[in-house]
Amino acid sequence: MAGVQTAVALREQGFTGPVTLIGAEPHQPYDRPPLSKAVLLGKAEDSAFDIDFDSLDVALRLGVEVTGLRPGDHEIDTESGPVPYDTLVVATGAHPLTLPGSEGVPGVHLLRTLDDAGRLGAVLKARHDVVVVGAGWIGAEFATAAREAGCAVTVVEAADRPLAGALPAEVTAPMARWYAESGADLRLNARVDRVEPGRVVLAEGAERSGERTDLPADAVVVGIGARPDTGWLAGSGVALDPNGAVTADDRLRTSLPGVYAVGDCASFPSARYGTRLLVHHWDNALQGPRTVAADIVATIAGTGTGTASDASPDADADADAETGGVPPYDPVPYFWSEQFGRFVQYVGHHADADTLLWRGDPADPAWSVLWLRDGVAVALLAVGRPRDLAQGRRLIEGGAEVDPVKAADPAVPLKAALR
Repeated sequence: MAGVQTAVALREQGFTGPVTLIGAEPHQPYDRPPLSKAVLLGKAEDSAFDIDFDSLDVALRLGVEVTGLRPGDHEIDTESGPVPYDTLVVATGAHPLTLPGSEGVPGVHLLRTLDDAGRLGAVLKARHDVVVVGAGWIGAEFATAAREAGCAVTVVEAADRPLAGALPAEVTAPMARWYAESGADLRLNARVDRVEPGRVVLAEGAERSGERTDLPADAVVVGIGARPDTGWLAGSGVALDPNGAVTADDRLRTSLPGVYAVGDCASFPSARYGTRLLVHHWDNALQGPRTVAADIVATIAGTGTGTASDASPDADADADAETGGVPPYDPVPYFWSEQFGRFVQYVGHHADADTLLWRGDPADPAWSVLWLRDGVAVALLAVGRPRDLAQGRRLIEGGAEVDPVKAADPAVPLKAALR
């Protein structure tokens, strides 16, 4: 998504030079969200972008893995030889984490690529017994599809609730009921001891009264997180954080001149939230490329700075805010998830919030949660309440101060809760 949108944005913003898009997968560039939905369930064969790369004069080099970057030579290394560049945009995304000890065990799957979705589609079609490791976003979405396909599903989660790493306990605890309602068995506080052909064995202490700890598993789907796919940048001089994310600046420039990073592989400083953000979601891969393209075009026109000498976790995001006429990249993060018959949407960043307001009862089909910091709306989670999401997003983008009493009343539109 990030690579494709960068190429498109460059053309939209008037760049006329050659553009080459290199990807390790052999398939036409495609969108990832349908992989855990329509493609997985066989309702669509693929999710290729409806983009005419020939008419855009964008050269595609597919099935080519990039193995290194040599900035002194302005070249990247690939399996088929070096490729020169004037400007490089790193959009290599993230790779899913594997379950230790499961490497090489038959029937263990990840869900990240079109090929992954194809293999798992066959699993669902056969209505196998499935064990999902991880009750995060991907785990919930796959469990949803597997139940819809008629599979017996057990979800194993090491934490005491779903989405433990993403949202507060009081918000995610009610979501555990969604699994039972769908017919999936959610095992919380449970860790995998080992995976063997045909079964998953849980560690001691994970048992529940009268229930076995060796789970039948024709297939095991691992969804325990992802890390930026930046190992190929080792030794290049591109600054990375301890998790491997490229530490880009507020124009998404890296620590090397002429090298940008966008999407799941890069963090950026947010003046809005006063911290550095690493956003592994579709909307970030859509929005970030517009800033990258604008800075590249401005640099070529002689109105941009073109380098990012201060691209580090401690860099001052405002130091060059007025150079080049390119606005800093400082979005309000947004993502959505379809799980267990519910449309879940989130906007903002709640980490530093001091107030949480419920709008509705989480036992009902539709409800939302609004986070405030010093009375200002900073984040919102909406379950089946798209109007709350739309109005809350505008409040958050505008840094609006709200009346907490009105905002906590689900009958009051959020736009009417302004203080």
